[in-house]
This record gives sequence, C-alpha cells and structure tokens, in this order.
Amino acid sequence: MSLWMILPVSLPVLTITGIWVVYAMALYNQHVCPVQNWLYNQSCEEELYLQSGPTLCCTLDNVPLISKCGTLPPESCFFSLICSTGSFMVMVIVLLRYAHVIEKHQNCVLNTASLSTGWICAAGLIMVGNFQSKKLIQLFHHDCNKC
Repeated sequence: MSLWMILPVSLPVLTITGIWVVYAMALYNQHVCPVQNWLYNQSCEEELYLQSGPTLCCTLDNVPLISKCGTLPPESCFFSLICSTGSFMVMVIVLLRYAHVIEKHQNCVLNTASLSTGWICAAGLIMVGNFQSKKLIQLFHHDCNKC
C-alpha cells in the first residue's frame, strides 16, 4: 500500500480545516460577523472592530464570505498559505492521476485535457489566495471563475 493515496484524502481535510481556522481568526478580530447573525443592517454608526458587547451591528460588508474572511491581516496570511498549499497538492494529485492513467491505458486526449484543466484550477486557486478581493477585484473574479 502506497503512501501517495493519503494525498487526495488530506487535500479536503487541510483546506476545509484551514478555511474554518481563517473564519475563526476573522471572527475573533471582528473583521466579519458571525454566521448566525442574519439581521444585517443598511448602515451602522461605527465600524465593526470598534463595537463591543454581545450583539454587533453588521452590514452587508461584513458577511462572512470565504474571500472576505481572508482579506485583512493576520488571517490573509493564513488564507494565502492554505490556498498555496492546496494548489500545490492539487497539482501533485493531478500529475499522479495523469501518470497512473498513462501507465494503464497509454496516452489519450481526455487524460491530457484533465491534466491541463487541473493545473488551470490550481493556478486559479493560487491567484485567488494571493490577490485579495479588495485590491484587484477584476483579477480576483477572473480567477474565481477558473476554480
């Protein structure tokens, strides 16, 4: 039994855990509102990080989207790390799958297409993780479409 078979299982474990850690960091630093706060207001008197108390005044700018949680430091650094590591793992998994299929069934067009599609997705994930949505919004949305 090869240890390479752990890689496809560890990819979702790493990325899902990492995304929840980024959300927890953003929530702790009051960069986003909690998921259970469904009463978002049109405007608030003060910014979210200046508020205190058990209930927070949340606007639609504080909805905890994945890319919104990874916009501000320190969680942006961890979000970039998770996306870069996940992208590298995707590239290795796709390459191993490509080599396995070539070994069993020779070279085929569909296998080459899946290799290139996987690497395009990995490149899009690296760009999404390293270019925050507030800074380069058009590049960010273009790369989100690749994933």
